[in-house]
Amino acid sequence: MNWTEHADGVFSKRYQSLDLNIGAIVCEGGLLIIDTRAHHAQARELIEDLKEISTLPVRWVINTHHHWDHTFGNGEFFEAEIWGHERCKTNLSDFGQAMLNRVKSMAPGQAKSFDEVAIVPPSHLVTDQATVTFGGRAIEMKYLGRGHTDNDLVVVLPDADVVFAGDLIENDAPPSFGDAYPLEWPETAAALVELVAGPVIPGHGAPTDHEFAVSQQADLAAVAAFARARHATGMTVETAAAEGGPFPEATLAEAFGRAWKHLEVPV
Repeated sequence: MNWTEHADGVFSKRYQSLDLNIGAIVCEGGLLIIDTRAHHAQARELIEDLKEISTLPVRWVINTHHHWDHTFGNGEFFEAEIWGHERCKTNLSDFGQAMLNRVKSMAPGQAKSFDEVAIVPPSHLVTDQATVTFGGRAIEMKYLGRGHTDNDLVVVLPDADVVFAGDLIENDAPPSFGDAYPLEWPETAAALVELVAGPVIPGHGAPTDHEFAVSQQADLAAVAAFARARHATGMTVETAAAEGGPFPEATLAEAFGRAWKHLEVPV
């Protein structure tokens, strides 16, 4: 799939592998990219693909969160400034090798690709929010609260009304709750909705819009409400998931498993 230009110099590319979106912003003297793909070979492919929109070098990277499919390509951008939430750095530093080992076991056919991965956490850190001028272009990085992870950053281009949502929004497949905070995600998603005035680029799936962001926030709120209500009646995770909700049963089981944990041992 080709790059899609959402506003002047603001692009995204939807890769077939993992249905992952990468953002690219043309600035003075260099490119800013949003996320770096799942391993070094994919990152090198990204570098080649960027030549379709500009011959400028990648000078800046923003990681939307710490997950491997968004950060394990960081090592190919060693000359760039890499930005992320402070807990993105902590999670990659503390748990990156375990995450890498787990991914290799999940995809043994790609073990050689993952053997090449050097885990490189961001070194330019955001706590709550920051507005940084990259090559003459002001970019807002906002931490809105816990949701898909505890370190999701939203990237906002105020001069273009484009929002890169990371995995706080996912399209064409249910959200992933493996490291999520299902009871807090609806509030975080509601804050995200307030930022969306034009295109919103999800972490995975087709670029979308305000209406979709509103709909997904409502689904996340329903999951949280079902979790609280069903946990209060003493249901198991499996029984609660079988009762149904806005996502498939397997997704609900993952969400309720996290919610039960947080209801019983608040975090």
